[in-house]
Amino acid sequence: GHVAVPGAWDVLAADPGDWGGPAGVGVVVTRAGVRRAPSWPEDDDRWFPGGVSVPAALAAAVALQSALADRDAQDVRRRTLVERVRARVAADVPDVEVVGDPDRRLPHVVTFSCLYVDGESLVTELDRLGFAVGSGSACTSSALEPSHVLAAMGVLTHGNVRLALPVDVTDDAVERFLAVLPGAVARVRAVLGVEGL
Repeated sequence: GHVAVPGAWDVLAADPGDWGGPAGVGVVVTRAGVRRAPSWPEDDDRWFPGGVSVPAALAAAVALQSALADRDAQDVRRRTLVERVRARVAADVPDVEVVGDPDRRLPHVVTFSCLYVDGESLVTELDRLGFAVGSGSACTSSALEPSHVLAAMGVLTHGNVRLALPVDVTDDAVERFLAVLPGAVARVRAVLGVEGL
C-alpha cells in the first residue's frame, strides 16, 4: 500500500499488516495467464490446507481500499516527518550516517547507522524507552548477522536502526523519538566503553 504496483509482475505477495490490515493472513496474487504450481500439498478440497479466513480476507481488502484512498496524503505527511528525522539525526547524533537517497525512497522509512554502537543494543534501549525499531535491512531483520543489503550499499552494517513510521504516527511521537535518541546512543556507547564523541 506504500507504492504503486510495478507494471510488469507475475506474482505478488503481500502482508496486509503493511497497510493496516489484520495479522495472520497473507495475500498472494497471480497475474491471469501465469501458470504457478502450488507450494503446498495438493488435495481435492480447493481451500486445503488450513482453509481461508473469509473475515480476515475481507478485512484485508477493506484496509487496502482505505490505505489506497488515503495513500497520497499519508505519504506526503510521513515523508515530511521522515525528512525531519533524517535532518535531526544527522545534526544531533555524533558519528551517524543517514542511509539512502533523500528523495528516491519509501515515504515512511528512515535508516541510519551509528558508529561505535551495537545495533541490537540500541534497538533494546529504544524499546525500553517505548519505541519499536529494527536493525539491519528489512529482509534480514530477524537474523543477527550483518545485513548483506547494507553491505552491498557500502554503508555501516553495525549500529544500524531502521524506523518505519506507521500511518497513525503523530508529530509528538516523532519529537519524543528525536528527543531520546541522542541519549540512547550515548548510553549504548558508554556501555561499550566509547564516550565523549
